[in-house]
Amino acid sequence: MSGSQFSFLEAEFADEFELAAWAERHVLSDPGPAVVYARKCLESAVRWVFRHDRSLPQPYEDKLGAYLNVAAFKALADGRVFGVARKIQRAGNRAVHESRAPSKLEAVEIVSALFQFCFWLAFTYGRSSKPDSSLRFDPHMLVEAGRAGRASLRERQDLEERLEREAEEHEQARQRLAEATRTAEELEAELAELRVEVAAAKRAAESLPVEAHDWSEADTRRYKIDGLLAEAGWRDLVVGRDIEYEVRGMPSGSGVGYVDYVLWGADGSPLAVVEAKKALVDPREGQQQAKLYADCLGAETGQRPVVFYSNGYEHWLWDDTQYPPRRVQGFFTRDELALVIQRRDTRRRLSSVDVGERIVDRHYQQRAIRAIAEHFEADKQRKSLLVMATGAGKTRTVIALVDLLMRAGWVKRVLFLADRTALVNQAVNAFKAH
Repeated sequence: MSGSQFSFLEAEFADEFELAAWAERHVLSDPGPAVVYARKCLESAVRWVFRHDRSLPQPYEDKLGAYLNVAAFKALADGRVFGVARKIQRAGNRAVHESRAPSKLEAVEIVSALFQFCFWLAFTYGRSSKPDSSLRFDPHMLVEAGRAGRASLRERQDLEERLEREAEEHEQARQRLAEATRTAEELEAELAELRVEVAAAKRAAESLPVEAHDWSEADTRRYKIDGLLAEAGWRDLVVGRDIEYEVRGMPSGSGVGYVDYVLWGADGSPLAVVEAKKALVDPREGQQQAKLYADCLGAETGQRPVVFYSNGYEHWLWDDTQYPPRRVQGFFTRDELALVIQRRDTRRRLSSVDVGERIVDRHYQQRAIRAIAEHFEADKQRKSLLVMATGAGKTRTVIALVDLLMRAGWVKRVLFLADRTALVNQAVNAFKAH
């Protein structure tokens, strides 16, 4: 395919090139099939790596998930190769099994990730045509590629069948040639030489950061974080107030900093700051920067905001007045953030609120509740496991704990789960009674 950004694969990784180029051509016209083909390309490439790199042990079964979870593969490039591959695998699985087709943006994102993986593959294992280290993926070139790529379903099926047939024929021809011309000793000598070459190539590839070929921080913000914030109700963000907000009092340089995002409350007070990092960068690298921004905003407005740091895929929340940082599913709404801020002042100390003796009157039940309360309050933990024998009053203990947390202003709603309907009904009646 002329003009493909994956052309660096064509000389030595022809099968993977065909699949990647197909995904590239159809990413805008057929996002779902394009994501599926990206996964097929990944699977073909991963199988190639395991066939040719003897440092990687064969997994327990011949499936992509098993290959990706081999410890030696997960350790490649400090885990960055695994992260990219995992993203493509999961997107491909969703495209096959879920009724909702991926959006064009999601498909472009996966093709971009495929480019990163294929670049690593060719740069590490290519022998005669390694890609230039300055090569970068350009999403804007997909517009031209997409115009030439409106193929029919029959075309896609024919291509898939042809690739499978050619791969099988190629493998059979290679095996016949090896059996006819080489002895076992010659093969072993060549393999030993290749292992040395592969080890050297892998060491060289380690020095080239995979994230150099990822979206920039600006693209990550534009294509991922902006959309996630909009889903949480933060729409129509304004540059200068909500984006790139200027703060003063930073500890270095001119003392001026620019916050990636500030989420404001209805009263004009800052509820949260968001520090954005590139997609393949650990978002925790932005923790200290975000804290400094929160310090500046707290001094400026009198209200310390909650801290988020994110790379568009992994999100961390840190309310450093209450708890250590923790991973969260996404960004909070304005009301949720306002409640977090409000609880700093309104919630009472659990140790100052009496346990409901009308609900639990046994000493070990009250001791268990106090132990959990201390675990939450003094140890700053968010999880607790309580093990009690049959007949010891587990349901009543939980009811009293919920009552304590509600009266102290720590929770508004509680989910109670049980593994049988009869136990759910029993718990419902107990909650009503107490």
